[in-house]
Amino acid sequence: MSILITPETKIMVQGITGAFGGKHAGLSLDYGTQVVAGVTPGKGGLFFAHGDVKVPIFNTVAEAAAATGATVSAIFVPPPFAGDAILECVDAEIDLAVAVTEGIPVKDMVRVKRAMEGRKTRLVGPNCPGLVTPGTGPDSTGGCRIGIAPGYIHKPGHVGVVSRSGTLTYEAVYQLTVKDIGQSTCVGIGGDPVNGTSHLDVIKLFNEDPDTHGIIMIGEIGGSAEEDAAQFLADEKKRGRWKPTAGFIAGRTAPPGRRMGHAGAIVAGGKGGAEDKIEAMQSAGIVVAESPAQLGEAVLEAIG
Repeated sequence: MSILITPETKIMVQGITGAFGGKHAGLSLDYGTQVVAGVTPGKGGLFFAHGDVKVPIFNTVAEAAAATGATVSAIFVPPPFAGDAILECVDAEIDLAVAVTEGIPVKDMVRVKRAMEGRKTRLVGPNCPGLVTPGTGPDSTGGCRIGIAPGYIHKPGHVGVVSRSGTLTYEAVYQLTVKDIGQSTCVGIGGDPVNGTSHLDVIKLFNEDPDTHGIIMIGEIGGSAEEDAAQFLADEKKRGRWKPTAGFIAGRTAPPGRRMGHAGAIVAGGKGGAEDKIEAMQSAGIVVAESPAQLGEAVLEAIG
């Protein structure tokens, strides 16, 4: 099993005719992902060709979903138009929208978040690497890859990974794979201050997934999402629903008040510091790695 996506999930790509969207649509097809539709306004009726595969292109998300049965959209739309691209998924009642786009204006994301309240669609991102549920073929092909993550480093198994950082997601996955520890699903939630899915949301899904036996949670300075997730895990442990968890917090040396990389990675008002997050995680029983290079060992220690 997995969370959010499976090898059977049908994907559409908004922005498939752009250089970036087209490149990663092709890589997803190579991985075995069921990319069944593209969406580019004004180019409906054309096809996206990749090798022997021709993916039909539609003018709207609603048309693509109705014609192909796609339930998930990968969004590679430029920042000025990405907010509306997400809302198009909401209006079409797509199950999951994965916004890879970086640099969406905060005011647009505030508008999107308000419009999504009480609606069916879940948003992962923006500014995220996407999701991977590994397959069982060579280099884990035959799985589902949405976004920009390198599928070939994954291995099917039972550890769920959630991270704000794309690069640290890849590092954690690679360390697990070389130690012959497979993954159920890997979710990059993105580093923007206004996003769709939090650490806590993903941790809850992993906790309910019978095929996820352990968890890696990678966070960074800024906000309180990691503390919220740690408190949930601590409460679950009291209920006897604990899954071994390892983690890492990036940004321990960042000076207060200075944004570091991600738009949401900023310590301000005395909140969001790395040490507070690490303390909360350790208090919950999470094994916290001192550096990204130790994430594999931290998982082994957590599993015991």
